[in-house]
Amino acid sequence: MRRILLYIIIIISGLIFVARLFYLQILDDSFTGLSENNAIKVVYDYPQRGFIFDRNGDLMVSNQPSYDVMVIPRNVKPFDTTEFCKILSLTPDQLVNRLDKAKIYSPRLPSVVVPQLTKSEYAYLQEKMRKYEGFYIQKRSLRDYYTEHGASLLGFISEVNQRKVKEDPYYLSGDLIGNTGIEGFYEEELRGVKGVKYIQKDRFNRDIGPYKGGVFDTLPRKGKDLTITIDAELQAYGEILMKNKRGGIVAIEPATGEILALVTAPFYDPAELVGRKRSANYTELYYDSIANPLYNRSLLAEYPPGSPFKTINALIALQEGVVDTEDRFSCQLGYFYGRGRKMGCHAHPSPLNMIPGIAQSCNAYFANVYRRVIEKYPTPQKGVDAWANHLASFGLGNYLGSDLSTGRPGKIPTSEYYNKIYKYPTYKWFSTATLSNAIGQGEVLMTPIQLANMTAAIANKGWFYTPHILKEIDGMPIKDEEFTVKKQTTIDARHFDPVIEGMHQVYKSGTASALRIPGIEIAGKTGTAENFTKIDGKRVQLTDHSIFIAFAPVENPKIAMAVFVENGYWGGRYAGRIAGLMIEKYLKGEITRTDMEDWIMSHSLEDEYAKPLSGEPFKINQ
Repeated sequence: MRRILLYIIIIISGLIFVARLFYLQILDDSFTGLSENNAIKVVYDYPQRGFIFDRNGDLMVSNQPSYDVMVIPRNVKPFDTTEFCKILSLTPDQLVNRLDKAKIYSPRLPSVVVPQLTKSEYAYLQEKMRKYEGFYIQKRSLRDYYTEHGASLLGFISEVNQRKVKEDPYYLSGDLIGNTGIEGFYEEELRGVKGVKYIQKDRFNRDIGPYKGGVFDTLPRKGKDLTITIDAELQAYGEILMKNKRGGIVAIEPATGEILALVTAPFYDPAELVGRKRSANYTELYYDSIANPLYNRSLLAEYPPGSPFKTINALIALQEGVVDTEDRFSCQLGYFYGRGRKMGCHAHPSPLNMIPGIAQSCNAYFANVYRRVIEKYPTPQKGVDAWANHLASFGLGNYLGSDLSTGRPGKIPTSEYYNKIYKYPTYKWFSTATLSNAIGQGEVLMTPIQLANMTAAIANKGWFYTPHILKEIDGMPIKDEEFTVKKQTTIDARHFDPVIEGMHQVYKSGTASALRIPGIEIAGKTGTAENFTKIDGKRVQLTDHSIFIAFAPVENPKIAMAVFVENGYWGGRYAGRIAGLMIEKYLKGEITRTDMEDWIMSHSLEDEYAKPLSGEPFKINQ
C-alpha cells in the first residue's frame, strides 16, 4: 500500500511539472511580450491641445509646432558630443547632466534632452540625426496666443513633474501639462489623447517598419475646444486701464454668473511663458516679490471691503426688521460711542435715512444700523452669528468654488473668533467691540471676486450663480449643476429695492455723481479701505485702497463688477473711474467719457508703490 502511494505521489508531481512547463512554454505569452518589447520601439504621436475661444467666438489660444530632442539611454552609441552640443547650444556638462537624469528616469523609456526647438534648429538637426543613435525628434505643439492679455486666467503649460508622472500613467517624463487657470483646471478636456505607433526593429536595432503591419497603432485625438465666458475685448481694456497700478477687476454677468473679465495687475504677456525662454521668464516673474505678477489678486488677495460692505449691512438690517427705510440717524462728522470714542465721517446733510445714507456713505448711519442688528439678540455672540449667517448666504467667508482652480475664503468673523480675541468669558465684549464691521473696515476680508459676486446678488435681488469661466465644450453648453443652479441668499427680494435705489443715488447725487456715464443708469458704491503695514515693529498707515462696486443698467442689469486699486486713495479717484469706463465699454462698445479715460491712462501709482519702507514691505494677506 505504501509503495502504491509513493507511485501515486510521483505520478501526480510529474503531471504537475509537465503541466507547468506546457503553460510556460505554450500558453503564457508574458515572456514573449517581454522579448517583443526589446525589439519594438514605442513612439507617441502627441495631439493638438484644444483651442480656447472667448464668449464672442474670437480665437484666443491655438497651437504652434514644437520639436523636442528625445533620448532612449540604452540605445545611445558613442557620438561626437562637441558637434551635438554646438548644434543644440548646450555645454558638455549640461548634456552629461541631462543624459544622467534620463538614465535615472529609465534606460528604456524616452526622456527630453532639449525641449522646444525652433523651426530652423529642427530643420538643421533633422539632417544630422542619423549620426546620433538613441536620439530622435518628437513633434509636439506649444500654445500660440492671439491675445496679449488674460495670462493669469488662461494659465500656461509646462513640463510635467515626476510626482505627476508616478500618479498618472497617461503622462511620461517630458510631457507637457496645463498649469493654473483654464489650462490647469480643464487639462483633461484640453490635452486630447496621444496616438501610439509600434515600430519593429531588427537584431541590429534598426527600424524595419510598423509592428504587425500597424494593427496596434492608434491615431491621436485632438483636445476639446473651449469657449470661455470672458469678453476678450473687455479683458484687454481692463488691463490697459490697470497699467502701472496694482489690484484687480472682476466683471460678472448677473443673470448667468459668467465671468466677463478677470483682471489682475500687474500682469504679463502669456506668450512670455512659451518656448525655450519660458523657464527664464517664469523665474523672473516668480522672484519679483514686490509686484507679484504671478499672484492673482482678483482671486487670492483678501482686502477690507470698505464702504461697499454697507450695502449688505443695510440688507441684513431690513431682513432682521431692526430698521425701516425711513428711520433717520444724525451724523455730527462721525459716530460717538463708548468713552469718548468716535468713528469719523465726512461732511454731508444730516440726519439721514437709508437711501441717502447709502448715497452719502454715512458712517454714523451704518454704525447705528449695525448695532441694532447685533443688539437685537440677547447676547452679542448670538447677534454676530446671526449677522455672519446672512453674509455666508452671499458666498462670503468661503471659497466660492469657481472653475479657476484657486481662490481664498476671505474672512467673516464669528462669535467664536471674537470670544478668542477678547478672551471671553474672562472679559466680556459688546457690539461696539466689533463696530468697524459696520463700514467694512473691521475684521471682514473679501476677495475681488467675492465682492463682484455680492454685487451680482444685489443686482439679482437675492440670488446668484457660482461665478465661472467655462461657457461651452466643443460647442455644447456646460451642464454642471454647480454653475447652473441658483443659490438663494437669506434676504427677501422685497428688501433690495431701497438698497438698489441708494446705490443708484450714489451716481445721481452721492459720492460718484461726477462719474456718471451718459445714457447708462448705474447703481454703485464707492469705498475707501485703510491700509496698514509694520515699519520697525510699529503699525503705520499707508495710502488707502480705492474700491468700487457697480452694476448696470439698474433695470435688467447686464454687468456687475468690483474694482480694487491698491494705494488708490479714495473710491472715486481710481476704482470708480475704472468701473464706469468698463461698464460703458461693455454696454456701448465705445467710450464717451474720454476725460475719465485720459485721466486713468495718464496717471500711475508706481511712485506710491516705490515709497521706501524701512521695515517690512507691504504685503497682501496671503
